[in-house]
Amino acid sequence: MLRVIVQVIQRDLLLAVRQKADVLNTLFFFVVVVTMVPLGIGPEPNQLRAIAPGVVWVAALLAAILSLARLFANDYVDGTLEQMLLSSEPLPLIVLGKAAAHWLVTGLPLTIMSIVFGVVFDLGVTETGVMVASLLLGTPVLSLIGAVGAALTLGLRGGGVLTSLLVLPLYIPVLIFGSGAVGAAASGVSYAAYLLLLGAFLLFAAVLTPWAVSLALRISVE
Repeated sequence: MLRVIVQVIQRDLLLAVRQKADVLNTLFFFVVVVTMVPLGIGPEPNQLRAIAPGVVWVAALLAAILSLARLFANDYVDGTLEQMLLSSEPLPLIVLGKAAAHWLVTGLPLTIMSIVFGVVFDLGVTETGVMVASLLLGTPVLSLIGAVGAALTLGLRGGGVLTSLLVLPLYIPVLIFGSGAVGAAASGVSYAAYLLLLGAFLLFAAVLTPWAVSLALRISVE
């Protein structure tokens, strides 16, 4: 099982390296969204600290949606997806590997970059650490849930818009608890419950979404 996941991750990471523009566009979008907000509301430190968690999380959510289009599209076009469906290996494992690779090239870089924005928004060390922890737990959920939407709209005209409409309502709880953890840390309240809920979302998504994506891919290809 682990071998299949590792091989899929290695393949998708190699393709991402060869198509650097797609990855860089996502990261550039994230940076632009986060940096434009302070320019629009002014340099008041207290106000920046108050909005920082929400701004970073919304930017990460939008960047994740922007990157969903390439999750299965290239494999669908060149016929690789059909070979995956016909493979003797369990399709949910292949899907889990592709979602993990998507997180490694989008969610993980966004999480690392959030450390810089914690400094930019004048967040404390604790608040920045909680924000990074919430993103580490929450961004994989975005990739897993987004995979369901990408699979359902595969091959459809205007699939990107439909994907956004499908996944946005499911992203909202992750956004609320992710930004809420940082807000709780800033207020001196225990943030453990928020992180535990994000961890529960991650486990729930990791168990169920690969099967849902597998079914959606078979429907889309047929």
